[in-house]
Amino acid sequence: MLTIQALNEVDAAAFTGALTGIYEHSPWIAARAAAARPFATLAALKLALQAVVDGASDEERLSLLRAHPELAGRAAIAGELTAESTGEQASSGLDRCTPDEYAQLHALNAQYNERFGFPFILAVKGTTGRGLARQDIIDTFVRRLDNTRDDELREALRQVHRIAEIRLNARLEVEPSLGATVMDWCETLGGISDTDTDLTCAYMTPAHRRTAATIADWMRDAGMTVHIDAVGNVVGRYAAAVPGARTLVTGSHYDTVRNGGKYDGRLGILLPVALVGQLNARGERLPYDLEVIAFAEEEGVRFRSTFLGSSAVAGGFDPALLDAVDADGILLRDALLAAGHDPAAIPTIARDPASVLGFVEVHIEQGPVLLERGLPLGVVSAIAGSSRYVVELKGVASHAGTTPMGMRRDAAAAAAEIVLLVESRCSGPASLVGTVGQLDVPAGSVNVVPGACRLSLDIRAADDAIRLAAVDDILAGVEQICARRGVQEKLYKLLEIDAVPCAPHLMAQLGHAVERAGLPRVDLPSGAGHDAMRMARLTDVAMLFVRCGNGGISHNPLETMTADDADLAGTVLLNFLLDFLRGITLPAAPAGSGS
Repeated sequence: MLTIQALNEVDAAAFTGALTGIYEHSPWIAARAAAARPFATLAALKLALQAVVDGASDEERLSLLRAHPELAGRAAIAGELTAESTGEQASSGLDRCTPDEYAQLHALNAQYNERFGFPFILAVKGTTGRGLARQDIIDTFVRRLDNTRDDELREALRQVHRIAEIRLNARLEVEPSLGATVMDWCETLGGISDTDTDLTCAYMTPAHRRTAATIADWMRDAGMTVHIDAVGNVVGRYAAAVPGARTLVTGSHYDTVRNGGKYDGRLGILLPVALVGQLNARGERLPYDLEVIAFAEEEGVRFRSTFLGSSAVAGGFDPALLDAVDADGILLRDALLAAGHDPAAIPTIARDPASVLGFVEVHIEQGPVLLERGLPLGVVSAIAGSSRYVVELKGVASHAGTTPMGMRRDAAAAAAEIVLLVESRCSGPASLVGTVGQLDVPAGSVNVVPGACRLSLDIRAADDAIRLAAVDDILAGVEQICARRGVQEKLYKLLEIDAVPCAPHLMAQLGHAVERAGLPRVDLPSGAGHDAMRMARLTDVAMLFVRCGNGGISHNPLETMTADDADLAGTVLLNFLLDFLRGITLPAAPAGSGS
């Protein structure tokens, strides 16, 4: 059997020969990567091969792309593919297309080649390595035809690396079994929804409760003691070898946005559950209690009340939220009672800070940074703070044909200038972002100069000083724009949340675990909010980001990741858990402290 150790020990020619076919008709990639030996892990080898392609000339990269065959193309029909390509296309049934499917793929191949100048490349074995459905392949083909050439060139190269990853796994007889299990569990939960057409799992709906019960079953199967608390959190505990130990907490949320993705939140629950299953199967205990919490609500879809689950655990649950009402007029309090929960018991959920060692959350990045850098994992440095406002503008509605341009008090034109101001001011520091996500001209008409406009502002940064400086500049700019245009403005603050820095000592331990896996440590901020923000009120927090595909899209059915990345995240999290406070005598939890 081929191993990393064997690849490290053979000469360069034998190394190149052993990896023949990993990259289609491109042995130069392995030949150049040989100089980077020794490789500590398979992940390090994959990155080294990728680095060769990244460092190649534009012509070499195009040559690599053009070495790949069309999907269900003439070469496939004529039986002229490499053994690797033949097996991959067969795994998705591309050798069994209907006449209509062949015709559609033939037309798409021609259209794609004409638009981009290289063949459409897709790792047809998919995110788990088992093969995509033909319709999924066709849908992806159609969607990617809308990309720009630069974007599609990068995506095609990413697909080449994914193909190589799957081929390397097969060559070295490596199976990302833990990652595949997590992906399968996400798929199962993805089929439990409030609707028949998409994935929506809102707080305390029947689908939400069924999801909680399913997670609880998997936790029990993994060897954990489990309960569902008064706010709906599913809590699994893997007890330490010695009673009375303090607790390290991990987890994430299991509710979703409307028409959401399968991995947001749920990855951070299911990955540690799978790891506990492995520890339990080996009869191995940790020197501390490990608690995996599936937080019941983070997204705020049903009652517009975010972070209910983690706020309760951190001791920050606001009882006034029990009077929140959903779109059907149902009180949150009544929804809890109908699900068999006791709202009066929610305060008892709060943990004693003295009993908790820390909180670590694994989450998909929900952005493109890791994807663009070609890295599967990153250590989160801070979770961005956010300032949100609504701006109402009042000008004068007047006739579009008779009002001279210089005499208009156009509210929409003022709004357009504000949008550009936000874009310009937030294009500096890397972690600073600004968004106008809502823009409305009420009662607008095609032949009327807009007399009113309403827009939102969302300013975020991992550094509060940077964010607040940007907010001050933008609000001052709004005032100046409106004064110059003769437009009145009213400002309403919706939200002000401070940034949450991750604990340096936990980041260092996560970073060390990443490096042990053969990857470089890369720190990056989170622009999205997470349960770790609320848990930071209780204890030190850390986060591990996992790369997501399809341009980094999230909160969307196109949200995706791979079993290999999930498996690698499992390796890193397990190393973190095994090394956490190793060699330090842990004090027992204070008598009578909560858990």
